[in-house]
Amino acid sequence: MSFENDVVVVGGGGHVGLPLAIALASRGKRTVVYDLSESAVARIREAKMPFIEPGADDVLEKVVADGMLTASTDPAVVASAENVVVVIGTPVDEHLNPDPNAIPRALATCAPYFRDGQLLALRSTIYPGVTALVRDMVKDMGLDVDVAFCPERIAEHKAMTELFELPQIVSGYTPKALARAGALFGSLTDSIVELTPEEAELAKLFTNTWRYIKFAAVNQFYMMANSKGVDFERVRAGLTHDYPRAQDMPGPGFAAGPCLFKDTMQLAAFSDNTFQLGHSAMLVNEGLPLYIASQLDDAHDLSNKTVGILGMAFKAGSDDIRSSLSYKLQRVLRFKAHDVIATDPYVPSSVDSTLLPLEDVLERADILIVATPHSEYRDIATDKPIADVWNLMGNGVLI
Repeated sequence: MSFENDVVVVGGGGHVGLPLAIALASRGKRTVVYDLSESAVARIREAKMPFIEPGADDVLEKVVADGMLTASTDPAVVASAENVVVVIGTPVDEHLNPDPNAIPRALATCAPYFRDGQLLALRSTIYPGVTALVRDMVKDMGLDVDVAFCPERIAEHKAMTELFELPQIVSGYTPKALARAGALFGSLTDSIVELTPEEAELAKLFTNTWRYIKFAAVNQFYMMANSKGVDFERVRAGLTHDYPRAQDMPGPGFAAGPCLFKDTMQLAAFSDNTFQLGHSAMLVNEGLPLYIASQLDDAHDLSNKTVGILGMAFKAGSDDIRSSLSYKLQRVLRFKAHDVIATDPYVPSSVDSTLLPLEDVLERADILIVATPHSEYRDIATDKPIADVWNLMGNGVLI
């Protein structure tokens, strides 16, 4: 069975798929990005990143120029590749329930182009059992296609190093599928970890949920100390100083983004809603914006104040606002403050047209909140009160 391309990445115009496509192309795999977003595909064809990912720009230019990476909105390109990598994840709805049929449903548009002899590798976080659903879907189509689940493990802004340095988990329902998945991702890293699909599905969810729980514990500690007038950052600095068993304690801050909260809720659903620790973590992390707003309101009476939010992306140095708690903070403050204004050096006006230049926010605001710890805010000179839960400015986190 001959194929024109080595890999097609389905949904490959986003933060997970595009770095993977670039990395595979840089390792000699003729790769195609298939994505429904015409704007993302157009930018990839122009060798321009649709979003910020350090280290990706130069590599993208090279692989496009060399003809190793192309992009298309036509699902027919799926038939051209030996390996079909799907980066569509399992979403949770407004009731925090995962939709296990989301991936099979999304695959329906390109399923007519699956061919015998392909490897179909699911890549994004999925609800346990979805790999089996996809395997059964392919089987019902009468196709000889190997199905694997190989979860992505990268952090945004570290993709172009972590794709090559981190161990890659691969899984499949047959030795052949497992070997093919290992060979594909072995082109990126020498460290391959073999699991069953069910083990791999849980490994991915457990990893993100573990981080979410750790952040929740620290955020609870922060609120506990702050409510008693104690600067938690001084406590944390003291207890971690030259003490190895506390070195993994992070600082407080917004635990946001498209993965941690969602994956914790997927595990909660998987456990028939008996995951009390996960639900408690959600209440703590999602409650931090309200806590900060309430503390400021108690201290300053925000009803006649303009509050300036510094940073709307979900993490430092990013232009990604998906599931950002800065927007939850903004909504809460609109009930408490006279006015709420915001700024972000990375989020473009095409994404949020309400954002103001930093200088305008510094001038107009009576109180400032560092919601996203962009480095641009570290040396701000102002005599106005600043709530800095991240301790970005080094003055402690007490509100």
